[in-house]
Amino acid sequence: MASAESSEGGEGAATAPADRIQSVSVLGEESRRRMFAFIRRAGRPVTRDEAAASVGISRKLAAFHLDKLVDVGLLRARYGTPGAVRRVGRQPKVYEPTDAQITVSIPERRHQLLADLLLEAVLAQSAGGSAAEAAVTAAGRRGRRLGEEEREAGRPGRLGAERGLTLCEQMLETYGFEPVRENPTEVRLRNCPFHPLAAKAPELVCGMNHAFLAHYLQGLEVSGVEAVLAPTPGECCVQLRPASGEAPRNSPEPTAEAVPGDRRCRRP
Repeated sequence: MASAESSEGGEGAATAPADRIQSVSVLGEESRRRMFAFIRRAGRPVTRDEAAASVGISRKLAAFHLDKLVDVGLLRARYGTPGAVRRVGRQPKVYEPTDAQITVSIPERRHQLLADLLLEAVLAQSAGGSAAEAAVTAAGRRGRRLGEEEREAGRPGRLGAERGLTLCEQMLETYGFEPVRENPTEVRLRNCPFHPLAAKAPELVCGMNHAFLAHYLQGLEVSGVEAVLAPTPGECCVQLRPASGEAPRNSPEPTAEAVPGDRRCRRP
């Protein structure tokens, strides 16, 4: 999966992978990419004429490329006169960069979200408490808030395992977990969006990941499903399974890598 992550949009904001990829793909055209770089370095709004002159193309062609950059959120446009007050006639259209920061990773990574959670944990850490405990608490709080916000926005009513997991898959896909529906009541996560940092501190990162997903389920109020630590080489350390005491429908035999009750996170 190719992805691009934008920091614009607030804490932990997640945009659809297709939208983020499009933001990057528009920069594949050389003139467009050079104009974008020119406008970012200018430090002020830039007119179409100035942008066209910076790469040696016509004003009409420059307008086409600039509007493409606006469409994907890399530039914003308005009418004004850079550096002076225009007293007569229509003001020219000018362009300036947005606050979007674009990165690309294959498969998708969410290091910004992890860093945001760790910062929140540091700021909220109480005297006598450990940093690791604060980080797990922060991750759980963020997951619950996300679930509650989605429930408030969609008002889905009572959510059983199957319907609840269908809603969960939308979030999991957005955040880069690459969910795979093993059966109607079980989802495996093929990608760890926090790798390779998870390999350096597995107990911390996987504990945060587990708290984030477990509390997301609680905030969304999904019944009959729980997030469990079940490390599998090459995948996320968490799986969504039927809650304890509920048998999965058409479930495969358990693998040696996913041992029930084993709370350690083993990375390949």
